[in-house]
Amino acid sequence: MNSPVSITLDSPEKTSRLAAELARRLAPGDVVLLDGPIGSGKTHFARSLIRSVLPVPEDVPSPTFTLVQVYDGITGEIWHSDLYRLTSVDEIVELGLTEAFDTAICLVEWPEKLGDLRPDSALSVTFQNDAAHEETRHLTLSWSDPKWADKLEFSV
Repeated sequence: MNSPVSITLDSPEKTSRLAAELARRLAPGDVVLLDGPIGSGKTHFARSLIRSVLPVPEDVPSPTFTLVQVYDGITGEIWHSDLYRLTSVDEIVELGLTEAFDTAICLVEWPEKLGDLRPDSALSVTFQNDAAHEETRHLTLSWSDPKWADKLEFSV
């Protein structure tokens, strides 16, 4: 396990830039777990990441009700999932998400719902609101797969 990396972003624009920078380094088989309370910026981050790698601009809605949205990115499929409403890990398998972990770039909101299906090779990004500054977010990035050390060598 690495030492977690902490990043403070003081605007939605900086959050978008970080997401776009990370997007350029992702490849099929990369899983990014987005954790944090409602309103902490998970969907904004995912939307920014997805938009930055679409060959043609398109709407990127939250998958809260559809559970999964799939996009054709420059380097392959991108799966954006919101597991908040799921009640069992069986539902995750039914969505095809576990198969997508191997073949697509996957962004997963509410990753605690994955239980034992949580990929060991995933990057975890934890979002925290800042009580004093409404637009500021504190992110903690952690991973165990050594591939992430190289993928995260960039400045915000």
